[in-house]
Amino acid sequence: MSQPSRSQTPVDERTARRVAEEARESEWRLPSFGRQLFLGDFRLDLVHPHPRPDEASRRHGEAFLARLTEFCATRIDPALIERESRIPDDVVNGLREMGALGMKIPEHYGGLGLSQLYYGRALMVVGSVSPALGALLSAHQSIGVPQPVKMFGTEEQKEHWLPRCAKQISAFLLTEPDVGSDPARLRATAVPDGDDYVLNGVKLWTTNGVVADLVVVMARVPKSDGHRGGISAFIVDMAAPGITVENRNAFMGLRGIENGVTRFHDVRVPKANLIGAEGAGLKIALTTLNTGRLSLPAICAASGKWAAKIAREWSKERVQWGRPVGEHEAVARKIAFIAATAYALEAVLDLSGQLADDERNDIRIEAALAKLWSSEMACRIADELVQLRGGRGFETAESLAARGERGVPAEQLLRDLRINRIFEGSTEIMHLLIAREAVDAHLSVAGDIIDPDASAGRKARAAAKAGGFYARWLPTLVTGAGQRPNAYAEFGALAKHLRYVERASRKLARSIFYAAGRWQGRLEYKQGFLGRMVDIGAELFAMSAVCVRANADSAGLGPLSGSIVDGVGEANVPGASAVLLADAFCRQARVRVDELFDGLWRNTDEMDVKLARAVLAGDFAWVEEGVLDPSIPGPWIAPAEPGPSERESVHRTIG
Repeated sequence: MSQPSRSQTPVDERTARRVAEEARESEWRLPSFGRQLFLGDFRLDLVHPHPRPDEASRRHGEAFLARLTEFCATRIDPALIERESRIPDDVVNGLREMGALGMKIPEHYGGLGLSQLYYGRALMVVGSVSPALGALLSAHQSIGVPQPVKMFGTEEQKEHWLPRCAKQISAFLLTEPDVGSDPARLRATAVPDGDDYVLNGVKLWTTNGVVADLVVVMARVPKSDGHRGGISAFIVDMAAPGITVENRNAFMGLRGIENGVTRFHDVRVPKANLIGAEGAGLKIALTTLNTGRLSLPAICAASGKWAAKIAREWSKERVQWGRPVGEHEAVARKIAFIAATAYALEAVLDLSGQLADDERNDIRIEAALAKLWSSEMACRIADELVQLRGGRGFETAESLAARGERGVPAEQLLRDLRINRIFEGSTEIMHLLIAREAVDAHLSVAGDIIDPDASAGRKARAAAKAGGFYARWLPTLVTGAGQRPNAYAEFGALAKHLRYVERASRKLARSIFYAAGRWQGRLEYKQGFLGRMVDIGAELFAMSAVCVRANADSAGLGPLSGSIVDGVGEANVPGASAVLLADAFCRQARVRVDELFDGLWRNTDEMDVKLARAVLAGDFAWVEEGVLDPSIPGPWIAPAEPGPSERESVHRTIG
């Protein structure tokens, strides 16, 4: 059943977009705070009062967090992981023994059954010690085998695979050497053969793939008699013959991550290992990512909290010109940004996690906004921390310790966090994904108007439908609670910020309407506009989360109020100080939002696109003269033709 070598089949833009569109969830069965925010409808009631876990979930989660915190504090040496670029087997086995590989797996199937809120808290603890270890746990549970099986598997599949996932490491394999966020060009195939599928293909950047016991693989099933075909999801045991992990990849950060290149050659996969139906693989992947993306905000929140601690301690200790550096305005501004944003990162994480647990809202936009915003802001925090530390920020922790100073890994933080702007959808892809959902209401009523293939009759019917929709919708954008001085009075000092969010939400909706009318079908190509539009929504979501969280914290009703933190019995009751921090964050965020609104219409996007085309055409190659290229020779993209491997497998099993 070997598949002959073949070149990449060309896929036009329309086909690529159709494949992606068919995979997205098109219906909105539950309310969505994020969706309404882009429509100019500030539904504060969907997130306020701040949702809280039930008592049983809280006690269960806190008990595990206590065990996990003690383990991470006493059994993990982060400097060793960084130095040797490997997580020690005994660390993985220790986490396995306490159930950390099954945090999200229901207890019925041998897991811990933690809520999303406490799963995020657990990743914060682990990620604060070693982001590489956080990546291992989250890649396994957030997007690896457990999540799609739990969501889409049959009862027989759950009974068979989930107990294994509670003890074994898994990975998610979608990306290929020449295929990233464009699944229409997926080359891996799964050809039906009797009671099996025969899998062939090469997968790139398989996080956990080097040590995984089980993987979920996305492959294309050819259409034939009895087979609808299409991109499908398969559970594959890495012990099956024909699997070769050809390389363990190395990166600028996450030195301990077990990420590789995996080749499948005539690998037989039982039909029972197909998750869902043939052709449903991409929808399964995208749905899995809706909550799976929340693992990255957990790592970002952990980094923000640690950075706030280092910034405070260092800025009090370091004296310059007769005063601690933290008392100088240039540094004070950085400290204020780090502290306020750290609180916001935690607020966004906890609110998103609890919304996922409650299952009362559709959180696909909220989860995407949380991932996008958190990854961007955490990188800013890391950069500011390095700057605040000066030369010591650029120096490695081991070098600092070797000369007798505290080994603060600030430069490692910057390296480790950078991948989060790429993981599970790059910032640019997230902009497009969220923008597609944000303008869904407009496309639903105006689809045939802007469709070049639509007939005159279809366009006329669409115009009539759109007229009715906008006649009802546009008047709601004229005025709202944000213009009433006493609105949201129960939030006290933070009420003014919620009034701003409400006004900005309506302003954003009007801007989207104007853009849709101005550019119509060309709006999807205005990626600069769409990116700023989404960034505005992300900031408004963060402001909402912060105000709701601070209001709850100040009253002792936050999501974790009454919990035990730091392992020493200190009650987590921020009190009135939470309002001060939230006020500072919202003031900073409003400056960013105002700048983004200005950039919607005053920018250099058209000139930049024109210039980029000239650059690609080679018109400015002379700019590159006078330097040498230190790159190691080789093709830009490695060949990935199907066939047997010519390399020794570097796959290994832990345990």
